Amino acid sequence: MTLAVVLSLAALALLCVLALLWSRWPAWLKGLLVAGVAAFYFFADDAVHGMWGWPSADPLPERFVLLAAVIDEPTTKSPGALFVWVHAIENGKPVAQPRSYRLPYAKDLHSLLNEGIKKSRQGVSQMGTSEPKAGKRGLSWLRPGNDEQVIKIRDMPVPQLPEK
Repeated sequence: MTLAVVLSLAALALLCVLALLWSRWPAWLKGLLVAGVAAFYFFADDAVHGMWGWPSADPLPERFVLLAAVIDEPTTKSPGALFVWVHAIENGKPVAQPRSYRLPYAKDLHSLLNEGIKKSRQGVSQMGTSEPKAGKRGLSWLRPGNDEQVIKIRDMPVPQLPEK
């Protein structure tokens, strides 16, 4: 699937270059072609970004239930990463599908996730919150990533049943 997307984008780019260089189209039509290809690029990027099975580099949801975590510790050849599977919570209820996320490796987050997974294995569900770090400056909003957020994990509150 990924190869098909890459090849189709390459073919589209080649056709666009050919049309821009050797066609006798008016300048406004060539400009429209460039704008259309640019819009298609963003559409395709969004489609590929949302493919199932790939960990997202997006920030974690504001509230989530921690399902699993895999720690890839840094080595001399790799900077390491933290892979987490979470169920986002919206309006007090989990969303339909869980999602995997890739976080940059941090030792404190590594220990936090280890504690959360240990408690989860003991039957204590873990809820997490994430919020952006204060003071994002410059063009940092253009670079998606999870190194600009504060993540906290705690025991899930016990649901309160209504009185009879």
